[in-house]
Amino acid sequence: MRKTPYVGVPFAAPIMAFKVARVGWALCTENLLMSSDLQRLFVSLALPDPCRAVVVKLYDRFDGVAWTSPAQLHLTMRFLGEVEAELAARIEMSLAKVRVNPFLLPLEGVIRFPPRGPAKVLAVGIGRGNTLLFQLRQKIDDALLAAGWRGDLRHFNPHITVARVQNAPQAAVDHWLYDHEEFVGPLFRVESFQLMHSTLQPGGAIHNLRRDFPLSTD
Repeated sequence: MRKTPYVGVPFAAPIMAFKVARVGWALCTENLLMSSDLQRLFVSLALPDPCRAVVVKLYDRFDGVAWTSPAQLHLTMRFLGEVEAELAARIEMSLAKVRVNPFLLPLEGVIRFPPRGPAKVLAVGIGRGNTLLFQLRQKIDDALLAAGWRGDLRHFNPHITVARVQNAPQAAVDHWLYDHEEFVGPLFRVESFQLMHSTLQPGGAIHNLRRDFPLSTD
């Protein structure tokens, strides 16, 4: 009887495949750990509750606009983006050294971004602001750079975002801007600034306080 020849599979082949699989799994795990190590951070000024209550009265009901949750109203001083945990710790330590006197800020006027073309953001302005606001911004930037952060140091246009325009008709946006162009809210005292951690969710970003830094000259 003629025997069917045996075709052997080289023993090294499955071992090599196993090694490749292990390397791929290790790289995947490393990438997951690195991504979970990143924190989405920004530096901001919190809006006091009485000011939130006044700003929320500007929220009109028209389709195609997502209004900011009252609890998340703030003035962004610097958006840092995705930051590794080690750098985030250095940033926190560096920001703790910032020294500026407490100051007052107005709530005044409504604005849109960009200023031309389809509006994407509706916001409350702060009038002419306060020179100490810009001094604080500069010291925050200096602290971030000293900590090793390297990001976009673009022009500072302070405002409080109240809505993101999705598909609202431009006529509705223009009507809102016209209705509230004379808006004036209460002055609020800035006594601290915050380092915030932002987590992206399907329904929008959720902001959580990482650390509050009281203002002082001591």
